[in-house]
Amino acid sequence: MPTRDMSSSKAQQQTHNPCPPHAVCIPYPAQGHINPMLKLAKLLHHKGFHITFINTEFNHRRLLKSQGPHSLSGTSSFRFETIPDGLPPSEADATQDILALCHSIMHNFIDPFRVLLDKLNEEAAASSDVPPVTCIVSDLTYPAQGHINPMLKLAKLLHHKGFHITFINTEFNHRRLLKSQGPHSLSGTSSFRFETIPDGLPPSEADATQDILALCHSIMHNFIDPFRVLLDKLNDEAAASSDVPPVTCIVSDLTMSFTQKVAEEVGIPAVFFFPASATALMGLVAYPQLIQKGIAPLKDASYLTNGYLDTVIDWIPGMNGIRLKDLPSFIRATELNVMTHFLLEAIDKAHEASAIIFNTFDALEHDVLEALSTMYPPIYPIGPLQFLLDQFPQNHLNSIGSSLWKEETECLSWLDSKQPNSVIYVNFGSITVLTPLQLIEFAWGLANSNQTFLWIIRPDLVVGDSAILPPDFVSETKERSLLASWCPQEQVLNHPAIGGFLTHSGWNSTLESICSGVPMLCWPFFADQQTNCWLCCGQWGVGMEINNDFKREEVERMVRELMAGERGKEMKRKVMEWKKLGEEATTCSVGSSYLNFEKMVRFVLMSAGSNQSS
Repeated sequence: MPTRDMSSSKAQQQTHNPCPPHAVCIPYPAQGHINPMLKLAKLLHHKGFHITFINTEFNHRRLLKSQGPHSLSGTSSFRFETIPDGLPPSEADATQDILALCHSIMHNFIDPFRVLLDKLNEEAAASSDVPPVTCIVSDLTYPAQGHINPMLKLAKLLHHKGFHITFINTEFNHRRLLKSQGPHSLSGTSSFRFETIPDGLPPSEADATQDILALCHSIMHNFIDPFRVLLDKLNDEAAASSDVPPVTCIVSDLTMSFTQKVAEEVGIPAVFFFPASATALMGLVAYPQLIQKGIAPLKDASYLTNGYLDTVIDWIPGMNGIRLKDLPSFIRATELNVMTHFLLEAIDKAHEASAIIFNTFDALEHDVLEALSTMYPPIYPIGPLQFLLDQFPQNHLNSIGSSLWKEETECLSWLDSKQPNSVIYVNFGSITVLTPLQLIEFAWGLANSNQTFLWIIRPDLVVGDSAILPPDFVSETKERSLLASWCPQEQVLNHPAIGGFLTHSGWNSTLESICSGVPMLCWPFFADQQTNCWLCCGQWGVGMEINNDFKREEVERMVRELMAGERGKEMKRKVMEWKKLGEEATTCSVGSSYLNFEKMVRFVLMSAGSNQSS
């Protein structure tokens, strides 16, 4: 297949040696994807990579808002870039429409991404201090909080390995990050920087959750051209400066699968990063067979309530005994919609990747990882990412955050005044929404349990309404509760006062809870959360599931059991065992995840840089 020239003749004639590998990291533009991707980028930076981290313009603004105006300044070897998300403008802190974002990623992202890559390589050609792009680290999914978090961790890991990092957000999420982190929070450094591409969606409120279907549609149709433009820009910078290396690899969220096409065009490897559980991916891999067998899509809406979802699926490798209701929730559709096509396309493209990275560890999902290793390119479970990051020395990258909301750190002081294991932490993540009735039932369940609680209530938590709690609830619980709109979750979970976690079962929250030794009450909302709940409650023994149509009495009973009952004590014992196994997996030089990270850097990403410079 013909490839595009990644760098000018000037870059090819540069004699600076050795030229560090330059990784472009692009998460799906959501909080749960940005976080782990940033951790991966930091790990790669520790290994000597030059990092360019790409956010959408929307998320870049959000990060600057939440983290502070200088939070994304980065360094000369870790910098941030943006591309548009192709969506209409929205409120600065709004959660973008997921379907619209998926659509925009498929159709609008690739051209801005190409332009950005070209820009990076032009910089590399012009400066001996910037290496050409040698790999692209792409999120297996997309521009939401749960994807941004782990992708940022991955970017930091790569930066630790000596990579130059360019982290790409959508413009929407970039604005959100600037709002939540501060105006300089995404300034990055010369070797770890942030870029944006548009998300292709209409404008929305700054802190709004974007429409999921619209986002998926936009990813499919609007992302590739801005991505090409960005890649060209990066390589132009590399051509113009010895301080900026050309792009040598792309590490992208798996559902940002358009990056694979761009990587082929420019002749560099594309590594996919899946920020959810390996078991969730296996569930998605089963979708084509479920469709072929006539199990999905559902015949009509009555199948949601007539017991059909309790059907046991006994042929998915590593998932014995799983029910339809435990598979990723997209299976519950009555037709093949935008989201289904978006995911099927990503799963198909994953076969063409140079490697797939998971934020998990072998002992936690051994059977599924074994099965996936026979289906896909080399897979590298390198989690838990935070434990792996802890193996590297502290540096300036620690201040680079990924929260799209402003974190209210006052809750940590409040926790300092509480007894060990006395507080239940309640947070339903960055996308889950409640009905007004569900909010009230959770509230009175917590109140009637007589337990002390910290409850995170996002501004957009309630569907089409403000999250208004009854005055008598507030007055009755004011001496043993604290309400906040967002918080530094990993710090909260690691606080000794936290004894339990009422969660939506997002993968980041699940893994962070395990790493903190905190048992869970699980109330999954959508996507992979049902699968994570099945793992926690049925496979690992660290959680109890709350029914979807719960009443306050069930919440009261289960909160008491979690915090003071015998089952809660057994779950605490189990979660501490899993925490220890996670620590062992990331132990320097000997842990399975640590060794997988070293192999992935050496054989996939570093080899790309050496091949290009030779």
